Amino acid sequence: MSRIVVFGAGGRAGRHTVAEAASRGHQVTAVVRDPDRHPDLAAVGVTVVAGDVTRPDSVAEVAAGHDAAVNAAVRLDVPSETFFPPAARALLDGLPRAGVARLVAIGIGTMLETAPGVAVHDDPGFPPEHRAFSLGHATGLAVLRDANTDLDWVVLAPPPVVLDNEAARTGRYRTGGSRIMPTGSGSASFSYADLAVALIDEIETPKHHRALIAVAP
Repeated sequence: MSRIVVFGAGGRAGRHTVAEAASRGHQVTAVVRDPDRHPDLAAVGVTVVAGDVTRPDSVAEVAAGHDAAVNAAVRLDVPSETFFPPAARALLDGLPRAGVARLVAIGIGTMLETAPGVAVHDDPGFPPEHRAFSLGHATGLAVLRDANTDLDWVVLAPPPVVLDNEAARTGRYRTGGSRIMPTGSGSASFSYADLAVALIDEIETPKHHRALIAVAP
């Protein structure tokens, strides 16, 4: 059993991750900006605390005493380039200070490559407003890649589609590299529940290190 801190626990991905980790018997700390807005998280038997993933001191404080961290945090009310890079820097600073050795973060499928060095968001027809959001994610990833750190991190990127928030957990998924994965023999849709399975699997049995990894049904 591990002690896992989940940043962005109030969002869809975060909630599924908290539930998945708790169901496996892990001790979970759910980090949100305002705990009063998320009384249901405490109801599943986890500790809910206030924290700011973009502030190193806040990261270090809430992560102290944990073995691993999941970053599912996202802000849609600010430009992505002002959120994801500062969050990456704060995690790189705060987690090692807290004694946390493993970080599993959620990426975005539009960062994945369609050809070497060519991301989905580089397609000429890709919507500009969505490209800006994806580029913010990519800049955060670059912060992790460029860091001289002992933190063992991985970024898991689901397919560039809207994930299913209601679908039941199947426990099935595939992983690849930084290239977008071809559609499997089953459904092309992917659920938050199965993304959460992949995230917690990477904590329990780390298989990927310091890389962007595609995860798909």
